[in-house]
Amino acid sequence: MQRVRDFILSFIDFFYPPFRRLIGIQTFRYAFCGGSNALLNLLVFSVSYNFLFTDKVIYVLGFAISRYIAAYLLALSISFPIGFCLNKYVVFQSSNLLGHVQFVRYASLTVTNIFLDYFLLHLLVGYFGFWATPSQAIIIVVLSLFSYFCQTYFSFKTVRKEA
Repeated sequence: MQRVRDFILSFIDFFYPPFRRLIGIQTFRYAFCGGSNALLNLLVFSVSYNFLFTDKVIYVLGFAISRYIAAYLLALSISFPIGFCLNKYVVFQSSNLLGHVQFVRYASLTVTNIFLDYFLLHLLVGYFGFWATPSQAIIIVVLSLFSYFCQTYFSFKTVRKEA
């Protein structure tokens, strides 16, 4: 695991020098890992929606769900654990919270983001009448900033130990 983490860090850090004056290394790693994981999520969603789930209705454990929800759930089931591991072992290495505490907090933030994304998309598109794609792009930026601060100061914070 250490060798994998070191490889990922050296790969990400290779691209950091041009951004050194703009953002800190932790922020760059967060953006790199988050962006990569978002692309993975989109790739899994696209492949599963277009090639794996071809029926309009998919039955999972006796429940009927639409193919786009099935694709979303599959993509989330892959990107969620990868995102957690990247944040825990690559981005926020200095966090001294217990792993299960980090996981519960990360999962809580993920669920919160899902609801916020849904609510904000309906607000911007359904209520204000904005175009869907630019609205989703704005939401991604806003939620990414929100998530970074929540991950830094909540999910993976470093607790000072009393001397």
